[in-house]
Amino acid sequence: MTTTPTTLNGSMEKPIYLDYNATTPLDPEVLSEMLPFLKEEFGNASSSSHPYGWAANMAVKKARKQVADAIGCEPKEIIWTSGATESNNMAIIGLVRSFLPEKTHIITANTEHKAVLQVFEMAEELGAEITVLPVNEQGQVSVEQVVAALKPHTRLVSLMMANNEIGTLHPIFEIGKMLQEKNILFHTDAAQALGKIPIDLKTLPVDMLSMSGHKIYGPKGVGALYIRKQNPPITLKPLICGGEQEGGLRPGTLNVPGIVGIGTAVDIASKKMTEESTRLTKLRDQLITRVLKNCRGAILNGHPTERLPNNASFSFEGLSADVFALGLSGLALSSGSACTSASGKPSHVITAIGRPECLARATIRVGLGRMTTDKDIETAGDKILAMIEKNSKISNI
Repeated sequence: MTTTPTTLNGSMEKPIYLDYNATTPLDPEVLSEMLPFLKEEFGNASSSSHPYGWAANMAVKKARKQVADAIGCEPKEIIWTSGATESNNMAIIGLVRSFLPEKTHIITANTEHKAVLQVFEMAEELGAEITVLPVNEQGQVSVEQVVAALKPHTRLVSLMMANNEIGTLHPIFEIGKMLQEKNILFHTDAAQALGKIPIDLKTLPVDMLSMSGHKIYGPKGVGALYIRKQNPPITLKPLICGGEQEGGLRPGTLNVPGIVGIGTAVDIASKKMTEESTRLTKLRDQLITRVLKNCRGAILNGHPTERLPNNASFSFEGLSADVFALGLSGLALSSGSACTSASGKPSHVITAIGRPECLARATIRVGLGRMTTDKDIETAGDKILAMIEKNSKISNI
């Protein structure tokens, strides 16, 4: 939800941006690194017979190492994609197609992003057996739930590291450790977690991990998939056919500027993460405490502590979603997920944690980021409290 107030002279005043879980602005340093590859360094990374191609190839190698170093893996384990949606498709459908027509069972949870849930539906159409686990009221799946759902022919479990709407973190390490002991592959969508919480694949028992550039102050339209190198290897069938790029798994001319961008963005995010996450956690908790203390009927969605440092999701009892547009004028934030709010349907994540439809519709997501200030959070709190107070007065008329 974005509401833009008009100033007295008629010009449009930019709202305070609080939708960092939807997307982030491009970091100026990232843009600076990308620009040469949008202009004079325009070579194809596959062209090995001249300097233009060499420069592009070296840039791709550098970016691959930047991403690998940030998450604790080898550069050869990184595959470039167009974003986390493609990475999720590649991991899930690619693996399912490599196992079929053998009996193939895969598991996920009902609060996953549509880029996983709809992929599971496609996998079922292809012949796979799927299980979609319910989460608890805080949005988590337990190790015990996953164990109970396993079958002799379970090939893959896919659970997001952090939820894009309510910020809840799954117990990824514990679930991954259990699956590792049972030789079952584990995929996680880390689009929201990357750059916000530590990821070290030297110790984290995850076999495939999806990433996105635009969630970490990088460009849109580029992402990556980590695929653990092991023996026997993880075999994925490509989604598309074409050239031999990315080992034949992801054919097509590489998006060199985008790849340079995501490499730089991941590098910057990993260096800023500890300090920035601490700062955002403090601001997030200030907002949560103020809203819950002063808004009768306000409910925090997600786990109270095991959540992203930059996310706060609130539902409001007795509040119509119609009041958001006016009540929160001057704030750019989302009602639920930016990927589904356009449909007008209540959030599947909010209903999955047990909220009735009326509460799911009266939900806002506040996403904090690098440009968020103490003043921004104070203003956001003021507007939320004023909206609740005004609605309460109207209801009592």
